[in-house]
Amino acid sequence: MSELQKVLYVEDDVDIREIATIALQDIGGLTVEVCESGTQALTVIDDFAPQLVLLDVMMPDMNGPETLVALRQQGSVTDATVVAFMTAKVHPEELERYYELGVTNIISKPFDPMTLADDVRAIWDSAEQKKS
Repeated sequence: MSELQKVLYVEDDVDIREIATIALQDIGGLTVEVCESGTQALTVIDDFAPQLVLLDVMMPDMNGPETLVALRQQGSVTDATVVAFMTAKVHPEELERYYELGVTNIISKPFDPMTLADDVRAIWDSAEQKKS
């Protein structure tokens, strides 16, 4: 089982983006490519080659689900790619729709910055175990 090292993180809110980046990089020791939009994610994902994609659900222009679909159409994300959504919208019907899109897991907002990297690693580890 490989260890998670590279995360592509997409979040439009500058404050949340800064807190999560500190949580993932400085506290969690992960290499993180940060994007402020789905459009930006489409342009950097192939060069960065993340192991896990972490997407905010509610973003202007292109939301998380739309970004995921576009990444799949571009060929940058496959069914084997580990993808997690971060969202405050955690009603059961919304969660069901996200899982139908092929999301590996969901992290609810507000998140705990001290455990965010551990939460992301747990999603990665769980997905890796299912593969083997």
